[in-house]
Amino acid sequence: MEPALERGRRCLFIDSLKGLAYSPPTRSLNRTMPNGLTPSVCIDAVLADLAPREALSLVKESGIGAFEFWGWWDRDLESIEAAKQEFDLSLAACCTKFISLVDPATREDYLQGLTESVQAAKQLGCSTLISQVGDARPQVSREAQRHCLIEGLQAAGNVLTGSGVNLVIEPLNELVDHAGYYLIRSQEAFDIIEAVNHPQIKVVFDIYHQQISEGHLIRNLTDHIHHIAHFHAAGNPGRHELTHGEIHYPSVFEAIQNTAYRGYVGLEYWPTKDPLTGLREVASWFDRPVESPLPVNEPSAP
Repeated sequence: MEPALERGRRCLFIDSLKGLAYSPPTRSLNRTMPNGLTPSVCIDAVLADLAPREALSLVKESGIGAFEFWGWWDRDLESIEAAKQEFDLSLAACCTKFISLVDPATREDYLQGLTESVQAAKQLGCSTLISQVGDARPQVSREAQRHCLIEGLQAAGNVLTGSGVNLVIEPLNELVDHAGYYLIRSQEAFDIIEAVNHPQIKVVFDIYHQQISEGHLIRNLTDHIHHIAHFHAAGNPGRHELTHGEIHYPSVFEAIQNTAYRGYVGLEYWPTKDPLTGLREVASWFDRPVESPLPVNEPSAP
């Protein structure tokens, strides 16, 4: 959940944008680093107070060619698709239903939710579904929960095969945002994916969460890049713009683009300033040749 103070602060910026008319950007869309890293805007975070069409208009205005959101089941999918086509954007990812994978009693519900989510993703031209795995069950051993999670994902593979849709499981931090969540460390997520052994089931590596949980970002993500099918990014501390805080994103992005990864990095943060300005700033990084120096992070706001 977003802190009330930050939500109020962001509303001041959003109010100034609601009357903004769309005009084509002067620079090219679909920005991609030379080796295939492409930005996507999480509209549920960066542009949470805008209606979907307004949000997609602003994504287009920023010069970024893709967006993502969380749940599809409470949205007007036809309106989303119409706006996506109007602004010539791609839908990078959305979520499958939030049902536990570490409890065998909810497995059939999870698989039914996944089946529905795959159909929604195909309707929207989206090839990636993000899955949380559920909270840990205190009275059950981690080994039993891990076994349940692997079995559930293997069953999910039967739903995914031939669909053209990938499923990515997400480790989250428990220190700040998700106390009680089961899957924290990226290495455990990678080990689970190896055990599942399905080409359409991989990991979403959230750089913000993993900085909090474990650090060693560049080593951990480059060593296991073959298990990663999506990234998320936000500044830490605070989960704000990528230019704020202790993570030097230009270096992280350069490390990713020097691997074989071809895909999206979702910008999933809560802005402290004009959202359009912040998005354009990050978008400009993707215009630079590999050898060009990238900007150094600003210090975090007090």
